[in-house]
Amino acid sequence: MIDLHTHSSYSDGSDTPKQLAQRAHELGISAVALTDHDTTLSHEPMARACADVGVELVAGVEVSLRDNAIPKLGGAKAVPRNVHVLAYFVPLGADHPLQVKLGLLRRDRDTRNRALVALLQELGFERLTMEYLSELAGNVDSIGRPHFARAMFQLHPEIVGEPSEGAWNRLFVDWLGSTGRAYIPKTSMPIEDFVESAKGSGTIFSIAHPLLNYMDDTSSIESRMPRVFASLRERGFKGIEAYYGGTDASTRSLMVKLTRDAGMIPTGGSDYHGTYKESVKLGSGWSGDLRVPDEVLDEMKAAR
Repeated sequence: MIDLHTHSSYSDGSDTPKQLAQRAHELGISAVALTDHDTTLSHEPMARACADVGVELVAGVEVSLRDNAIPKLGGAKAVPRNVHVLAYFVPLGADHPLQVKLGLLRRDRDTRNRALVALLQELGFERLTMEYLSELAGNVDSIGRPHFARAMFQLHPEIVGEPSEGAWNRLFVDWLGSTGRAYIPKTSMPIEDFVESAKGSGTIFSIAHPLLNYMDDTSSIESRMPRVFASLRERGFKGIEAYYGGTDASTRSLMVKLTRDAGMIPTGGSDYHGTYKESVKLGSGWSGDLRVPDEVLDEMKAAR
């Protein structure tokens, strides 16, 4: 069993790299990809921890990018679409063009976080500050929406209520999600720019949770996804996260078939965030029956 979509405390997960590696070992996971948002700074401590427990580590990252080729329907007109992209076997040298792009994304996120703090303060969350968030996250570079959510619960329960899974979901719908009162759009970096930055490096790109990214109309999965997959393949993607931990077994089976039909690799993972998403378990996902075949990683290595 492998898990190619996990997050640590270096982005929006609760586990440190050492805790994550130990948990993977205890669950019998043979290989794990650490895909923190916009950063590979967690790779070195994760590599040491994985070596200590005998778990193979894949250098990964998850980024939010703009897909201008497949716009999102927004009322009467189409609007740009933000999607999450997973990159595997990423170059780690600080001067590599891909790492330069990651730096730009981190700076964009910091600007967005500071704007979100100011907006939330205007909306009544006066006690929420960047300093508080930085302490909560461990450092300013790791601040993500889960840290905002925790701070909102801790500092202003009179507004958002007491923390629970239901309250957590409502907070994102009402405040931090794309329909929320405090939503601030993400980066405008096009997919093509990021993919081009990895040219010649052997990096494998896969679209994360494709149904969340691309199913926004009344089309069926069977009619919608082949067109999406074809477009992504033409733009340098070799994988689709068909084994996604947030879908049920029948949906995963369909997505694997469509991915194979498109001549692409069905990647997969739990999208583990630790206690920030308690219903999502490392290795087995939200449904509890996720099993990403070991052979998927072999295919990815062969495709580099």
